[in-house]
Amino acid sequence: MTRIAPRNLILFGLVAVLYIATGVMQSWNTTLTILNMGLISAVMALGVNMQWGYAGLFNVGILGFTALGGVAAVIVSMPPVPEAWAAGGPRILLALLIGAATIFAASQAWKRLPAGVLRVAAMLAVLIGGFILYRAIFDPARDAVESVNPALTGYLGGLGLPIVLAWPVGGLFAAGAAWIVGKTALGLRSDYLAIATLGIAEIILAVLKNEDWMARGVKNVTGLPRPVPYEIDLQNADWFLSLSDRLGVSAVTFSSITVKLSYAALFTVVLLLLIWMTQMALNSPWGRMMRAIRDNEVSSEAMGKDVTRRHLQIFILGSAVCGLAGAMMTTLDGQLVPGTYNPLRFTFLIWVMVIVGGSGNNWGSVLGGFLIWWLWIMVEPIGLWLIQTLTAGMAEDNALRVHLIDSAAHMRLLTMGVFLLVMLRFNPRGLIPER
Repeated sequence: MTRIAPRNLILFGLVAVLYIATGVMQSWNTTLTILNMGLISAVMALGVNMQWGYAGLFNVGILGFTALGGVAAVIVSMPPVPEAWAAGGPRILLALLIGAATIFAASQAWKRLPAGVLRVAAMLAVLIGGFILYRAIFDPARDAVESVNPALTGYLGGLGLPIVLAWPVGGLFAAGAAWIVGKTALGLRSDYLAIATLGIAEIILAVLKNEDWMARGVKNVTGLPRPVPYEIDLQNADWFLSLSDRLGVSAVTFSSITVKLSYAALFTVVLLLLIWMTQMALNSPWGRMMRAIRDNEVSSEAMGKDVTRRHLQIFILGSAVCGLAGAMMTTLDGQLVPGTYNPLRFTFLIWVMVIVGGSGNNWGSVLGGFLIWWLWIMVEPIGLWLIQTLTAGMAEDNALRVHLIDSAAHMRLLTMGVFLLVMLRFNPRGLIPER
């Protein structure tokens, strides 16, 4: 791992001061809550930086890959629902296998048959026949599963494994989706690739919301297992109570801080491991080749490099990191709520992190993740305090004062936009630019 420049250390130190000041002026619970989401955001920013900073791939479908990580957390960690499996689980699996086999058979027909009407007719016959068979098996099985106690379950459940195992599985889910997207869209121009990834993300989110048998759809999955202790268990432990007494902190507050610190430790290990791997990759011959392809695809192809294959490779890797972050976030939340996945939070904000931090620089992406997430959370209360201070001399029922205070919730959007514009105008390469 390369040595961090003194200027970069100062920037990280200033961001750390912001978090510490939040703890001193508000509460350490608030600081740790922001820190944990900042760690996850930094992981997402690393994934996007791999795609954009290494290869110049404009992916605006981050939301979809993140949501797949959340689905992985449910499928891996939640206990199975025996009644739902008995009602239609095997039939759903059979239908999914038939669907996959249909797609494979259609692709083989297209590859092996000579060009002409026969090839088109054969492919259409396979697709139509497979689709009819798939729906004939899948639809009644799905209805049977979703009718099993829909208020509490109505889905197949998961494997009942430790939820930490869902983190790499979330990366695999996202990588599989990225392979499908990449095989069809990476030959397009950058603007068409953006449109394609945006469309795929919305398709993934629509499936997640409507397929109740998989993860309860908009009815949400709550009560996911934790990789850390529960606060109530700590509060009932004698050793923990004696420790909180010695520290002079209430058991309730201390248990909440302990749980958040435990999450922060797990997320920090993941982030450090990812930074080490991405730095090693960036400084390797492979990383130099990726940057050469990014800067000049024509000359790279002339040197014998398979540009499309390398683009697919980095697209899969970056999406896998986003899927990993999605599983981590669902673990932290303890629930999967498809309605919370929106492009503003899971696409636009991540891009702001990468641009402000410095695209092409892994440390810059991490810095941007911590800084922008802190701003995203703290701008609203700071804006409200600022407006109240500036309008303190006005009457309580003054129309202008009431309007400004009611509009304080929109300060985060205004601040993010102004901050991004200022950065692009005066420091377009980011706070820690690419070397």
